[in-house]
Amino acid sequence: MDFEASSWAESMSTMFSFLFFGFTILFSLFSLLLYVLRLKPWCNCDVCKAYLSSSWTKDFSNLCDWYTHLLRKSPTATIHVHVLGNIITANPENVEYMLKTRFDNYPKGKPFATILGDLLGKGIFNVDGDSWKFQRKMASLELGSVSIRHYAFDLVTTEIRSRLIPLLSSVAGKGETLDFQDVFRRFSFDTICRFSFGLDPGCLQLSLPISKFATAFDTASHLSAKRALTASPIVWKIKRFLNVGSEKELREAIKMVNELAEGVINQRRKEGFADGNDLLSRFMASIDDDRYLRDIVISFLLAGRDTVASGLTSFFWLLSQNPEVESMIREESDRVMGGPSHHHQQDQLPRFEQMREMHYLNAAVHESLRLFPPVQFDSKFAQEDDILPDGTFVKKGTRVTYHQYAMGRMEQIWGPDALEFKPERWIKNGVFVPENSFKYPVFHGGFRVCLGKEMALVEIKCVVLAIIRAFDTRVVDPNQVPKFSPGLTATVRGGLPVMIRERSA
Repeated sequence: MDFEASSWAESMSTMFSFLFFGFTILFSLFSLLLYVLRLKPWCNCDVCKAYLSSSWTKDFSNLCDWYTHLLRKSPTATIHVHVLGNIITANPENVEYMLKTRFDNYPKGKPFATILGDLLGKGIFNVDGDSWKFQRKMASLELGSVSIRHYAFDLVTTEIRSRLIPLLSSVAGKGETLDFQDVFRRFSFDTICRFSFGLDPGCLQLSLPISKFATAFDTASHLSAKRALTASPIVWKIKRFLNVGSEKELREAIKMVNELAEGVINQRRKEGFADGNDLLSRFMASIDDDRYLRDIVISFLLAGRDTVASGLTSFFWLLSQNPEVESMIREESDRVMGGPSHHHQQDQLPRFEQMREMHYLNAAVHESLRLFPPVQFDSKFAQEDDILPDGTFVKKGTRVTYHQYAMGRMEQIWGPDALEFKPERWIKNGVFVPENSFKYPVFHGGFRVCLGKEMALVEIKCVVLAIIRAFDTRVVDPNQVPKFSPGLTATVRGGLPVMIRERSA
């Protein structure tokens, strides 16, 4: 009797599993059908045909360059990619409307939150509403304090003195090639981990070790971004449900990130956090939920790591094309800081106060970010039907993207020399003058303007000065044109191989 009951239960369990799996597949196919119908895959316009056939790759190396081409041709600097359900704009008036005037109608939205939800959870860059307001207020108070800015500055200069300069000195003049992109990613990961967690992964040690945490974090962010490239979210959701392929790899990477984050949080609670200067210690005073803490700090880790590395990589590529800019920065730094610096004179790194006096350096960094913003575009999802200032109708639920990369190349915004690397455009009467954030949304704008903007700029400028005052660098392939890999931030395929030598006296 027991045997029959057991067999019956096993049969029912098998049948239930089969029915559940079948229902899941049918529901997924139905959802996919609705998604496909909504996106109008039959659209026969030139833009959609070029996108679907990838014929744009005949003339452009990067998707962002093709979008820039289309936006420059558009009378309103706005286009509609119907098959993606995406309105893309490079119109400053539209940007201000989305980020300020009708901010409440253009949140991040559930589609974006779902894509990054497994990695970022309920962190500030993945939420809207009250949760965003709470984190924004808390982060604003902390990141706006003088003490934490000096703490960040000290972390950066320490990493430069103890690791970056020794690493570059070790290969200088030996004919060895160094990938600057890899170096900058290691540098920024060390500094942001120490700033966020109080944890030093040591990625920039002379041996250039492989950090399991850095590898897991890279994998998690890369595969999370790839979700957005699938034909339908149903595809990656099915893979996640079945735990196969890239979703299985993503789950394993996030598990490793979580284990390390949770370990650091638990250790900090045991040891006490009252005297800590890192973000985790500061936030622990206000938040008891460890999972929420993990989400918040991981979000800052993502924002502070790849963006700085991307900005530095692009800057040194542009510098290799414009040696006169490098000379101007050296002359200014000599004027502000004294005589020329060499790798063994490490105390000649700039003081925090001296950074404010280097207007040309500031202009050169902003100009580099104009042409190569680390985050090339940002999307929102309309809550209700709307009409943009340029007359574009936006239907409820539509994805609306403002394209920072394209905006930096628009003649309508920057004039006929928009494609030139020209720091002088930021200088008036010898002083750096910032641009309107809706014309230059590299650090976003309106209510979501980047809170870490000033710290990121200081970090980039410190690294730039440390390198060009002590070394001469040469890009191995002077004809190299950046080709970007898909991701949350701009990453150059193949990196940026350079040769280094110490500057002569």
